[in-house]
Amino acid sequence: MKSPVRDYVCVDLETTGLHPKTDKIIEIGAVRVRDGRAVQIWQSLVNPGRELTERTRQITGIRQEEVDNAPDIAQVLPQLLDFLGKDVLVGHSLLFDFSFLKKAAVNAGLSFEADGIDTLKLARKYLPELPSRSLEQLCLHFNIPHQAHRALGDAQATAALYELLCEKFYEEKQFAPLPLIFNVKREGPASRSQKERLRRLAALYKTQLPVDVERLTRNEASRLADQLIARYGKVPGTVENPEKERK
Repeated sequence: MKSPVRDYVCVDLETTGLHPKTDKIIEIGAVRVRDGRAVQIWQSLVNPGRELTERTRQITGIRQEEVDNAPDIAQVLPQLLDFLGKDVLVGHSLLFDFSFLKKAAVNAGLSFEADGIDTLKLARKYLPELPSRSLEQLCLHFNIPHQAHRALGDAQATAALYELLCEKFYEEKQFAPLPLIFNVKREGPASRSQKERLRRLAALYKTQLPVDVERLTRNEASRLADQLIARYGKVPGTVENPEKERK
């Protein structure tokens, strides 16, 4: 029987929500592990280009001014990908984190492929008797130190959880790393006419846009314009989509 993977990088994200299509990364934490021991950490806040909801601020403790002063994802990604290298990734609900990173990488024109091991899947298989297999509850169950809902704290706790699961339950097939797959198409940046349209709608509706329009993709700009019109109603005598008007 082969030994479990003991060289890997454990990664975790904090995000504005649960959907990579519409939500953004606000913090990344990663721990490089060699022979089962943490040897290096990497972390960064990320500017999502939007206001954090009260719920996000309460859960994470991350303040708006912290992300406002943080680098955007395009600046952060090359450093992160260099840290990850070709290592196996370990995470709790790993595909969630991978999907956000994959989308960001594709939009930035970067390649990102990896194999991974998901501690949530392992916990569901080997600990079905527990009422919850959330990272927080598993850390309580196994007395693992844990700074919950911060990316680096979650990554460190996940690494400790993985090592414990290896010790208690290791089976070659179940602990084998698998390719991480999330299909996503690149989204180009919002066009000048889209950004002008959003600013004009905001002025007409006398409201403040909850995002930095300079950071929006085309799809995000289109969705936001539709949301504004759905909320406030069509403005008589205005062109709602200047791009369509020119076609």
